Amino acid sequence: MGKLFGTDGIRGEANRYPMNAEIAFAVGQAVAYLMRKEHHRTRIIIGKDTRISGYMLESSLEAGITSMGGNTYLTGVLPTPGIAFIANSMRADAGIVISASHNPYEDNGIKIFGGNGFKLTDEQENTIEDLILNGKLAKLLPPSRDMGQAFRMSDVNGRYVVFLKNTFPRDLSMEGMKIVMDTANGATYRVAPDTFIELGAEVEVIHNKPNGLNINDACGSQYTGDLRKRVLETGAAIGLAFDGDGDRLIAVDEKGEEITGDQILLICAQMLKEQGKLKNDLLVSTVMSNLGLRVACKKYGYRHHAAKVGDRYVLEDMLRLGGVIGGEDSGHLIFLDHHTTGDGILTALQLIAAMVRTGKPLSELAKIMQIYPQKLINVNVKSKPDIDT
Repeated sequence: MGKLFGTDGIRGEANRYPMNAEIAFAVGQAVAYLMRKEHHRTRIIIGKDTRISGYMLESSLEAGITSMGGNTYLTGVLPTPGIAFIANSMRADAGIVISASHNPYEDNGIKIFGGNGFKLTDEQENTIEDLILNGKLAKLLPPSRDMGQAFRMSDVNGRYVVFLKNTFPRDLSMEGMKIVMDTANGATYRVAPDTFIELGAEVEVIHNKPNGLNINDACGSQYTGDLRKRVLETGAAIGLAFDGDGDRLIAVDEKGEEITGDQILLICAQMLKEQGKLKNDLLVSTVMSNLGLRVACKKYGYRHHAAKVGDRYVLEDMLRLGGVIGGEDSGHLIFLDHHTTGDGILTALQLIAAMVRTGKPLSELAKIMQIYPQKLINVNVKSKPDIDT
């Protein structure tokens, strides 16, 4: 058996190593042991997206946690950032997400947040791997009287929707705005429409009938064709495309044109700057961002920092350099003044706030940067020395 954790948790084909019941059970045990405190019953949140394999992995994690003496709180289907929020707001010890993000239904994954809503550190992940791969867990089990319990939570959707609505400025209104959204048959299929409807928007939803097998299937943030068509047909002001676990957003303007994560990042940074909220005038992206973003940052006087690819590295550099906004061209944006992790619905709210505050259509706001021709390719290498760019 090899290393379990990648750049975004554990991921693989469901029902095959390492994304099988045995490893999920062991992960549950290891997380419960890692988070233990004296005279305290460990409390761990478990949530998932709509993949059929989520049931198996949820049960396995629950069994592992309770066998190690922890209590589990099951949210059911909820976006990844919603699980981080619930873990933080409940003052739980950890939150575990069962999702493979934008991947097809055949895959699944496990990512873990601490009770503070931030993803685990490399050191914590290494400890979990050591407990699992070196067979240490069996000797750490508590007596039967100290085993934990499992509870099904019934109010998480509403709590998350309230949190999201509170990130939209109270002096602005989206009353009557026509919005089309594509929820990728994934984790946002209920909470995303509810959020915007409660804020007064006229919402039409496509790809919102998950069956366990159709998550991200020619829909969502990587396949905006249906959304673009429907925006034009309905005369909507904006189209919103989420990925399967709800941590990404790609938008479509009123002309049916796709708006990238880099464009959204710059539009929202500009809004923060105009309000005096862009701390250190800093914008963090990744080395894969479009050249147009760097050119625009220079033009508008922003400090720009390119992190390694992966939202965890974007977040690390934001915290290290004192930034409040950062993200990837894939649409994974982090607004640290609001949340500890990327959130597609929250990003959509900030983007619409920029539209409402300026009174400009999205196509006009998107002109803030020119998109340069770009091609991204993967190259296999034997080593990865640090290279200055």
